[in-house]
Amino acid sequence: MGDHIDVMQGSLDLLILKAVALEAMHGWGISQRLEQLSSGVLRVQQGSLYPALQRLELQGWIRSEWGVTPDNRRAKFYELTRSGRRQLSREAAEWRRYAVAVQQVLESV
Repeated sequence: MGDHIDVMQGSLDLLILKAVALEAMHGWGISQRLEQLSSGVLRVQQGSLYPALQRLELQGWIRSEWGVTPDNRRAKFYELTRSGRRQLSREAAEWRRYAVAVQQVLESV
């Protein structure tokens, strides 16, 4: 399946938190990691990504620091905070409950 699916707003925070839980990353790297981890299915639009990063930083779930990318460009790198790890755990549990409920509805007669 080569078609991309734009990430839904409700799941974007969860996906960003998961991506930066693995390692500190810059915005473009986060969008690339999510596309890679989803086997090319999920795509994060830049117009959604950067406002979400700002929102997550304001909530204290991620923090940022300026750094240099491997190709020598200056970029803001984001990493998960302790509070962000707790939020990731909560949101992942909620997402799993939601997915099970949707699956039950889809399989109903």
